[in-house]
Amino acid sequence: MTHPKVLAFILAGGKGERLFPLTAFRSKPSVPIGGRYRIVDFVLSNLVNSRVFSIYLLVQYRSQSLIEHVRMSWNLSSVMKDHFVTVVPPQMRMGPEWFQGTADAVFQNVNLIQQHNPGLVLIFGADHIYRMDIRQMIDFHLRKGASVTVAARPVPIGQASSFGVIVSDSEQRIVGFQEKPKKPTPMPGDPDRAYVSMGNYIFNKDILLEALARAQRKKQHDFGAHVIPDLVETGKVFAYDFATNAIPGTMPYEEKGYWRDVGTIAAFFETHMDMLGERPLFELNNDLWPIHPSGHEGPATKILRADIRNSMIAEGCTIHRAKIRDSFIRSGVVIEDDVSVENCVIMDQVLLKKGCRLKRVIVDKMNVIDAGVEIGFDPEKDRFRCHIDTSGIAIIPRGGKLIRASR
Repeated sequence: MTHPKVLAFILAGGKGERLFPLTAFRSKPSVPIGGRYRIVDFVLSNLVNSRVFSIYLLVQYRSQSLIEHVRMSWNLSSVMKDHFVTVVPPQMRMGPEWFQGTADAVFQNVNLIQQHNPGLVLIFGADHIYRMDIRQMIDFHLRKGASVTVAARPVPIGQASSFGVIVSDSEQRIVGFQEKPKKPTPMPGDPDRAYVSMGNYIFNKDILLEALARAQRKKQHDFGAHVIPDLVETGKVFAYDFATNAIPGTMPYEEKGYWRDVGTIAAFFETHMDMLGERPLFELNNDLWPIHPSGHEGPATKILRADIRNSMIAEGCTIHRAKIRDSFIRSGVVIEDDVSVENCVIMDQVLLKKGCRLKRVIVDKMNVIDAGVEIGFDPEKDRFRCHIDTSGIAIIPRGGKLIRASR
């Protein structure tokens, strides 16, 4: 199916307060994840793999880390003028305030839509871990003659009360929304599941511009709460079933329709664990639909003598005689003799000194864990030297700290 010209906006301004302290110095989309990625790399990879190359990234809070990441890792082309990933900070066109909501963020940049004059505008979030062929969603949008299409994820009916639920008819036309309902309306023909919004939208350009202007007059600033519900009565707002999205290279053991909001420390940690093992729920190694990472300029990892099982080790590390289990070790990490790392995420440029032991710990970038330190074994001792999440996971924030053994 021939596609019209497409322009994408990625909403990447989230504070990510529930991911504190990983978001103390960076926005949520900029948080490192997996061995080599940032959270934002997943939506960017989905767009590029889907041959959507005109992309604006709307940033807001603590955006410098994200700006630098995009500048260094996402230079699409210096030849094709429509191949770009461009970071756009708040333009303050309506006054001194920052973005007031998702719709306001796009409204403040309508000049970019008018300048490019696309047929379709994609509006996607930056905070989720998943693979999606967006061309299939565009095909659905065109077949239905839709004005707006909302990506919808089927979830068990017992879990749907935690989300915004989409009510649709047998043609997948959206007829209503329910915000965290006690009794969610099930999907047509499936009483055991309900549709929930993924926060990813396709708009016809003219419909979007009219809807944004109307919402601005009403001082309404959110797509999910205001703009899209106001368009439902037109009968041209549809739900695209994410479960039907087929990704080449997906392995039979992967979870069908894998999608995670890594908005909490517990979810962030468990998503890492989903990527490990011989049969992971989410397989990072897919040559037909790669997640494009940031590049690393430096040597390969050097392993001198170690016992490493079910773990991912990035480039540029030096590992001495150590034991590593069920963990992620990012680039530039140095692990000295007799270190034990179990169920951990160790971020870039960390030094683990001789004899330290870590279990269920996230160590952010550029920290030093002193010789003999033990973290993850005694919460009472740990709370004086690191952040303890409600899930029990210990987090050492970014910042060149020397974590010493307690006296």
